[in-house]
Amino acid sequence: MNQQEKIKLAKQVMQIAGIFTLVVAGLLVINFIQLRKYEPLESETLNVLVEQLKNDPRNDALKEEIRDFDLLVRKAYFTSEWQVRTGSILLLIGGILFAVSLKVYTDLQKMIGLPEAGGEHFFAARNKAWRWLLITGLILFGMAFIASYYSTNYLENYFPESDTEIAASTETGDVEIQVLEIRDSMDADMQQSSDQSAGTDTSGAAGAAEESEGTQQNTQADAPEPEQVYGIEEFKKQHNTFRGPMGQGISYHKNIPVEWNGAQGQNVIWKVAISKKGYNSPVIWDDRIFVAGGDSESRIVSCYDRLTGQLLWEKRADNIPGSPAKMPNVTDDTGLSAPTMAVDGYRAYAIFATGDVIAFDMEGNRVWARNLGVPQNHYGHSSSLMVWDQKLIVQYDTGKGGRMLALDTKSGDTEWDITRDNHISWASPILIDHKGQIQVVTNSDPNVAGYDIQTGEEIWKVAVMMGEVGPSCAYSNGLVFANNEYASLVAINPEQGASVQWENYDYLSEAASPVAHEGLLYLATSYGVFVCYDAKTGEQVWEKDFGVTLYSSPMIADGKVYLMDNAGVMHIMKADRSGTIVSEPGLGEASYAIPAFADGRIYIRGEESLYCIGK
Repeated sequence: MNQQEKIKLAKQVMQIAGIFTLVVAGLLVINFIQLRKYEPLESETLNVLVEQLKNDPRNDALKEEIRDFDLLVRKAYFTSEWQVRTGSILLLIGGILFAVSLKVYTDLQKMIGLPEAGGEHFFAARNKAWRWLLITGLILFGMAFIASYYSTNYLENYFPESDTEIAASTETGDVEIQVLEIRDSMDADMQQSSDQSAGTDTSGAAGAAEESEGTQQNTQADAPEPEQVYGIEEFKKQHNTFRGPMGQGISYHKNIPVEWNGAQGQNVIWKVAISKKGYNSPVIWDDRIFVAGGDSESRIVSCYDRLTGQLLWEKRADNIPGSPAKMPNVTDDTGLSAPTMAVDGYRAYAIFATGDVIAFDMEGNRVWARNLGVPQNHYGHSSSLMVWDQKLIVQYDTGKGGRMLALDTKSGDTEWDITRDNHISWASPILIDHKGQIQVVTNSDPNVAGYDIQTGEEIWKVAVMMGEVGPSCAYSNGLVFANNEYASLVAINPEQGASVQWENYDYLSEAASPVAHEGLLYLATSYGVFVCYDAKTGEQVWEKDFGVTLYSSPMIADGKVYLMDNAGVMHIMKADRSGTIVSEPGLGEASYAIPAFADGRIYIRGEESLYCIGK
């Protein structure tokens, strides 16, 4: 290539880079102006719809309209955020390329002799033109970077200043753990509970069973006897965490019913009214079943006899140091009690959107309580608890950044507390036994990651997610599966230096978590499509369009897939490549929770009541 060709090439690159940089800069400035003019999360239309819902709270059609509109608003916001982030990178690349090509072009020009006549005027005019072009480009470049930097983070601005101050005052290390005396009896609660008969509505008794623990003093309890550390085989006999043992969405119980009618009472062994609203799912240990609930007045934990429906005890989560006096902002479809509890045979653990974590023994005596700092979360905290080897795992990814803790189940003391390089998340942790090592696996933006449960040390991570992450992960045959709307469905090999085995973009879930079992992967979308994939290859096996809203996650039990829709209809299919529909029984009321299982029975939390289904 001769000198003239080099000059020509450098000039072409410079012109293309310059035009590209100016276009990107202009688009960023326009995007900034639009964001400033139209605040995406301050929609007047959305506010009007919410006000209408306050006047008509049972209007299901209006609720769906609000959810759909909110989804569009969030999509628009994340699209704008992605444009700003991507545009800034492209602007930087274009600017560097323009500067380099300009330098090469001018150097090559200098190597050519000056024109015989008017050479100095020629170069002076040319240099002046380039100088103004460069100045103009730098001005646009600077304006675009300033625009991208000052583009409003509406999610962060959602939190009121008072809540931020509350959260700041309760940072880890400054919190006080409340350890209380374990009482020998619960006479008042048991006397109240004994007046109830099996199968009756206990909503009245629920309020009477509440008892404040505020008068208890912090004392040093007697040293307890060593507790047995349960392993996976014992957990398989229970349904002790969100989505069953280890949070993987698989139940090992048999003879699970497939026919019932909640409205008519068919195969309903008992039904009890729930005294406080909550979106958490029931958990079971032996013959006891637990749920939590909460509103602005109080947050509670309720324990029932799972065989009879008798309310055994119901206790408040109150008088916790650091707990906010003012409730955090939450949406109606998340509330103050969305996370599912965990139970380990010795204690039951609950967490609320206030940041309060509390532990009761199996008789309802408060053991410890602490506040982790009010989570900055524009919907409400929803990550469920996980328990293993006397450690309570708390995924606490908030608007302030990624965080995960392990608390000692006996005392509430911090075993480990790690900061994670991810954004806010609503997903829950799961546990996997990968080659003999128990890992905590989480899904967040942007990382799917695995951690050593003993130390919290990161083992692997893959940056494959984006958006508002709600679904938890699944695991089977050495692969971790993760997905989220606006991202993709991925299968990951959870080794050090983890790699993506396959990726699919066809169907993605907004809230429901996938489940993997015997070579198949099942995934439910929020808009009603339920899909089955080959877990090894990612190839689609079958799909079913139920035409309903699906927020609850599918569960595998007794060779079948159980999937609850928001209207309270359970879609039961064979857990195989045929996907044959077995039955579609209805609960008679809306339901968003995941069912819990025991031999011969299924337990479902509806919007108003807790059901025991069986024969």
